[in-house]
Amino acid sequence: MSTAAEVYARSIDETAAIIGAIGSKRTVLVQGHMGTGKSSILKLLAKELPTHTPCYFDCTTKDLGDITIPKLNVLEGEDYVTYAVNEELGMHFNKPIILMIDEYGKSNPAVKTALARPMLERSLGSYTLHPDSIVFATTNLGAEGVGDLIPAHGRNRITVIKMRKPNNMEFIEWGISNEILPEVLGWSKDNPQAFASFEDVKDPNENQYIYHPSAPRASFVTPRSLEAASDILKSGRAAELDEASITACLMGTIGDTAAMDLMAFVKLADQLPSLESIKQDPHNAKVPTSAAGVCMVVYRTLASIEKDWVTAWMEYMVRLNTEAQGMFANGVRAPKYSKQSVVMTNRKFTEWALQNNYMFAADKK
Repeated sequence: MSTAAEVYARSIDETAAIIGAIGSKRTVLVQGHMGTGKSSILKLLAKELPTHTPCYFDCTTKDLGDITIPKLNVLEGEDYVTYAVNEELGMHFNKPIILMIDEYGKSNPAVKTALARPMLERSLGSYTLHPDSIVFATTNLGAEGVGDLIPAHGRNRITVIKMRKPNNMEFIEWGISNEILPEVLGWSKDNPQAFASFEDVKDPNENQYIYHPSAPRASFVTPRSLEAASDILKSGRAAELDEASITACLMGTIGDTAAMDLMAFVKLADQLPSLESIKQDPHNAKVPTSAAGVCMVVYRTLASIEKDWVTAWMEYMVRLNTEAQGMFANGVRAPKYSKQSVVMTNRKFTEWALQNNYMFAADKK
């Protein structure tokens, strides 16, 4: 049975929107699973608020003396002490900032005490933040057992929001615009269980992919480790590493089971048509025989398509099954798809969209 906190857990985009809405008045503490993008909220907010200066403060590397230190002043023979503030807190900018206090739950008690005032009152020492400044913090779930502890009086000063894990399709949508390899995206589509929460899995042996505090694994699947797996595959190929070496790296990144499964997708990628064959001869380029292969062709195209070969792709795409065609169209329709206008302004695509009841207009941005 789901708890209220699980029912109302927000996605990363929803969490960023909440912080943008109330973060100038109240400090939001984002609690979420490891490796799910909590730290990237700062980038999302900075993109939405270009007039604000993003500031990152990592609590795990700080002690009390890293926040403020005494500074001796002499004025007309009178000595007095003020406190110099760590530049990472952005108090000295005298303009709107977005202050992210990362890994707040792992900071030592003295750091939590020192940060109480800026989190509640937006002040520290003799400094006060610009009234439009936004302050938020992040921490892991306490149930993960990685040392995130916040006392009751500290929680009462802030607004705690639980951020849920992304599902596999949300990761794929993000990955298409962030250069994640098609093999990793295809594997993600076929393995939604790799994005499950340990809170929904009673027996850790039922899901060999994810982290579970009841039986911690050295390596496991998270969106962060899948991005790392994509980097390993790219670099391994560029350096011509052998298959066993690449597999070993993947095992140490996403775990043994996921690594073996992903390598099966990597081998399948060798059977895909080249991009050049689709561009030059869309009517005769090879069509994969497996569903997984078709998925990878679609994801690869979404990530790499350019204006000069959209027409060729559309001529090739109609040779794929209806599900694959819909997958491409839905990828184009995703709100944050970076090449949306490139595809939607193509005549072949608009004709296909009308014929297949995909009624949407080109992005005007």
